[in-house]
Amino acid sequence: MPEDASAIKPAAEKFIQRGANIVIGTAFGYSDSFKDLAAKYPDVAFLNGSGTTNGTNLESFYGRTYESQYLCGMAAGAASKTGKLGFVAANPFGVVNWTINAFALGAQKMNPNATVNVIYTGAWNDPIKERAAAAALIDQGADVIGQHVDSPTPQIVAQERGVYGTGHHRDLRQFAPKATLCSSVWVWDRFLTPELKKVMAGGWKPAQYGAFIEMKDGGTDIAGFGPAVPKDKAAQITAEREAILKGKQIYAGPLADRDGKERVAKGAVLSDADLWKMDWFVKGVVTQK
Repeated sequence: MPEDASAIKPAAEKFIQRGANIVIGTAFGYSDSFKDLAAKYPDVAFLNGSGTTNGTNLESFYGRTYESQYLCGMAAGAASKTGKLGFVAANPFGVVNWTINAFALGAQKMNPNATVNVIYTGAWNDPIKERAAAAALIDQGADVIGQHVDSPTPQIVAQERGVYGTGHHRDLRQFAPKATLCSSVWVWDRFLTPELKKVMAGGWKPAQYGAFIEMKDGGTDIAGFGPAVPKDKAAQITAEREAILKGKQIYAGPLADRDGKERVAKGAVLSDADLWKMDWFVKGVVTQK
């Protein structure tokens, strides 16, 4: 559905007129419309995946995608022959930057010298720009392509060019089975099922600042390992996944940015507020326009 209010509001109100008392959205662009709708319909519960607005009957929620992207980065680092990785990203927002940094940290766990070259397309879904970005990264020497965009185009280009990639949103082996090492996938049912039960039980109170969902509670996970990930490396990735489920923090200190500035002190963990506004990059990340 288009993300402008002229489309969102009538659609939501049609559901409400039919008796719906829970409305779920799925886009960053729905945020303002959902805020207006929540104020207009205080007896309806509104939940919006990827949203940024919250209220007494409105909760925006988002998965901690950096957890699954860290694991994808490990797969990329394990499969890369050169240590040169590329990443096709949409917009330079905090929730995109945290996936880039986590991808790099995961790759560097497998290969401390791994680098990640990033190109932003400026759009969530623009296959033409994504194709150009992926091709440019491969031309610059990347032999694995990561992504945080909405289409499978970077993985398709990777397969066409004979390199590897890691997917985002869903298992992209469907589109590029030879290239896709693994994918960061949404598992919203693990979060929404218990959350909706809370709403139905009455007395539901949305998280004040929205909900960042950890892997153990249902946000994102990883799907599949391609044959280019050696079995011993896949076992290492699986062990890291188990550690994350048990509470391992990706952004735990000491951690510095690529300029050497300390961003997380030893013994500390990056706060949600700092995650949300992340505008810095770890060592080894090179950003392009």
